[in-house]
Amino acid sequence: MNDLAKWLMIIGTVIALFGGLLWFGNKIGIPLGQFPGDIRLSGEKFAFYFPIVTSIVVSIILTIVLNIILSLLRK
Repeated sequence: MNDLAKWLMIIGTVIALFGGLLWFGNKIGIPLGQFPGDIRLSGEKFAFYFPIVTSIVVSIILTIVLNIILSLLRK
């Protein structure tokens, strides 16, 4: 049970840090969620938003960061 609590705390901290980075990035002008190619459809009573380009950019950045971290941990 202690391992589960430990992992939940780690995951919660990572999510909070990521949320803080997104919030801070928006304050300094990093346009996450507003890239050209993000799909926005809206009508009178309907709104749909799918950030496809933002998802791809975040995926590439996280892949690079995790590969760097894993390569440093292996040495």
